[in-house]
Amino acid sequence: MVQAVVGANWGDEGKGKIVDVLANKADIVVRYQGGANAGHTIVNKYGKFALHTLPSGVCHSEITNVLGNGVALNIPLVVKEIEDITSKGVPTPKLLISDRAQVVMSYHILFDQCEEERLGGKSFGSTKSGIAPFFSDKYAKIGFQVCELFDDDILNDRIDHILPIKNALLVNLYHKEPLTHEGLLRELHSYRDMVRPYVADTATFLENAIRDGKTILLEGQLGTMKDPDQGIYPMVTSSPTLAGYGAIGAGIAPYEISRIITVSKAYSSAVGAGEFVSEIFGDEADELRRRGGDGGEFGATTGRPRRVGWYDCVASRYGCRLQGATDVAFTVLDDLGYLDEIPVCVAYEIDGKQTTDFPTTPTLRKAKPVWKKMPGWKCDIRGIRKYEDLPEKCRNYVEFIESQIGYPITMVSNGPGRDDIIYRDSPLKK
Repeated sequence: MVQAVVGANWGDEGKGKIVDVLANKADIVVRYQGGANAGHTIVNKYGKFALHTLPSGVCHSEITNVLGNGVALNIPLVVKEIEDITSKGVPTPKLLISDRAQVVMSYHILFDQCEEERLGGKSFGSTKSGIAPFFSDKYAKIGFQVCELFDDDILNDRIDHILPIKNALLVNLYHKEPLTHEGLLRELHSYRDMVRPYVADTATFLENAIRDGKTILLEGQLGTMKDPDQGIYPMVTSSPTLAGYGAIGAGIAPYEISRIITVSKAYSSAVGAGEFVSEIFGDEADELRRRGGDGGEFGATTGRPRRVGWYDCVASRYGCRLQGATDVAFTVLDDLGYLDEIPVCVAYEIDGKQTTDFPTTPTLRKAKPVWKKMPGWKCDIRGIRKYEDLPEKCRNYVEFIESQIGYPITMVSNGPGRDDIIYRDSPLKK
């Protein structure tokens, strides 16, 4: 059985926790896209961890964790993450890295930084992790696959091809020092030595696991709004964020994905630039940011304050539809217990007309939120394990959101820990 855990919104929905919870009944966890430009925070008996590339199953010693061919592989950061978690008592994880994954080079990070500086006030809000330059090279067919690290003839030929392209930009556009053949070859050799213990034909490994009836979790990064095709283009990431890409990025058949758990926060948050209709500002935003998440709404990778807003039913319905949600995990509900009233964005007003359809970015820029206020429950709901034990107004909020988005909310997270989860029988569940 293959299940995908993906984000409905702008990312930062709490996918890492949901993967960590579901991993109790899984054999394999796979990261299938993205890179170290975002993070998943998990809290368990070993402590609190912000994982940037490693799958969120690494704290389960019996699980095999896979970095699939669709991942932007920053090898030094992967090794550093392994060292960081094991230094805190986590058993050394079972990790396999696809021999078809492509390598993030130091010059990808350099180009990312240079371009953000050049754009100035028109920048994309990049985490400067090299992701856009990496994917540009991948699809221009001038990247390095992991399997190629072990063939010096390929490396030397590729470096000779790449150097004139990169140095023309570095020297003439960004006014930086040129790269050298010797420096790049030395970098690639160091990556080869670091990654060697983990390299595997992960697509065949997963095919055999499916045949053997193993339970596999596909872990997505970011959310629908950051997808380069279906999101708020151009303020998006550089690899597909949808569950459908899980088949490609993991190397499995698409029909194997039988369950898609789409994670959505009980309010909204986002890191980086881009349209965000339900965003709030000032003291109202500061209070939600301070109380939200696990220790505040700040990026797991960047530490930047996240933009925050109230729940957006229009964006979430669209996000769940594009993901193909079979289940919705509704997270950080406990953070709203301080509010007398909770605004919910139920529609957009565009050019004087209301719509519940999520528009393209040029139209989205004109959208204004249409609010409905729900009564708050004014109490702490952490520690509750049964849905019927939640305050009535809290259940009303969950059920109102469910009716608006049209997808079954079957998991409710009411705290940061692995055990802070409520399972629910939804009337929408088929």
